[in-house]
Amino acid sequence: MRNPLLAKTFRTLADKGKDGFYTGEIAQAIVTALRDRGGLMEMEDLAEHSKDSKQEVTPISLKFTAQGLDDDPKRGRGVEVWEHPPNGQGIIALMALGLMQQFQAADKIKVFGPEDFNSAEYLHAIIEALRISFSDGRWWVADYGSGAGPDLLQDEYLKKRAELFDNTKAIDKFDHGEPVQRGKPVQFQSPALQSCDTVYFAVADGQGNVASFINSNFSGFGTAIIPADCGFTLQNRGSAFSLDSNHPNSIAPRKRPYHTIIPGMVTNMDGSLHSAFGVMGGFMQPQGHVQVLLGQLIGRLNPQQALDAPRISVNENLDVDVEEGMPEATIQGLRDLKHTVTVVKGRARGMFGRGQIIRCSIDPVDPVDAQTRTLIWSAGSDLRADGAVYPAGPVRQGKEQQSSIFSYLFSRPK
Repeated sequence: MRNPLLAKTFRTLADKGKDGFYTGEIAQAIVTALRDRGGLMEMEDLAEHSKDSKQEVTPISLKFTAQGLDDDPKRGRGVEVWEHPPNGQGIIALMALGLMQQFQAADKIKVFGPEDFNSAEYLHAIIEALRISFSDGRWWVADYGSGAGPDLLQDEYLKKRAELFDNTKAIDKFDHGEPVQRGKPVQFQSPALQSCDTVYFAVADGQGNVASFINSNFSGFGTAIIPADCGFTLQNRGSAFSLDSNHPNSIAPRKRPYHTIIPGMVTNMDGSLHSAFGVMGGFMQPQGHVQVLLGQLIGRLNPQQALDAPRISVNENLDVDVEEGMPEATIQGLRDLKHTVTVVKGRARGMFGRGQIIRCSIDPVDPVDAQTRTLIWSAGSDLRADGAVYPAGPVRQGKEQQSSIFSYLFSRPK
């Protein structure tokens, strides 16, 4: 499909950078399109947003060292998982992983092995960790400093929240915690409870450099408003705001809403790359991050196996949707643990997210004391959507030849 107007927009961005979008003809086209439909945006709003959004974003992370992970003599034990900070929901994935560590520290769960992957006991711990994390995230994930932010990842707070976990049954109801004192909160569930049209890609080179990228116009084709002569639709992320003025995610000027899209990255304890990954699908994204990562770490699955495996999803009611293909014993086991379970079949399985992984490993035949170690690349592309993984090299840089790998995925379910 040809889109010459979008090509024109890209040329403007290449020539003028960010200012070519937030000022000038493109900005005027956006403002005109909105004001013609009763909107209130002014050119000054876009110019100010451009200034406010120039700051670099510092990712948040959590070190995951539980569950008997191998101790590499050079890379250390465990991994560090990196996510986009709030207003993004990546903190929910980190909270869930932190809670899993607290469950183990309190002897509420065992050290799971590959044989436990997708068992009822294994998934019960993940589900409850996600339910607790979402009960916090639906309240606290917002544009800061209007919310609790990284306080949600403090060990003492996670330890306190982990006390809610019962390894014998699902908890009936979770309320959000109070990592900071803000007075009596108002009960609310974020409106960001819908899927989104998203594109994810990751790219890595032979030296271990990697990019993890995700973009979306939110629901459907966003607003479906196309500024004149620009070739793109305007997003509708504002629908993820709360209209409750007491909510941390309340709508306000110069404020960003709860944001669903989260590119993920994982490093080893020495800072070297473990993997770049993403799982598209609204509120499924942090859930997918947790499941495909633990599938590799605990289930000992390769990237493609981790993506192919059936998943669970905690829905807006904090009940559990289970993907067709999950063992019947697991489904019955979850019901025995008092989970409300719905099995999702066919095309609707797209709700369980669509993921990509590029993983970097060390050649096991390299000597432990080798000065340089051979990088081994593997990758996976989710069969639930249109995507692919392929080597994009070799690329010659001076006298050296470097290989690279590229993966991409579109959110349209198959």
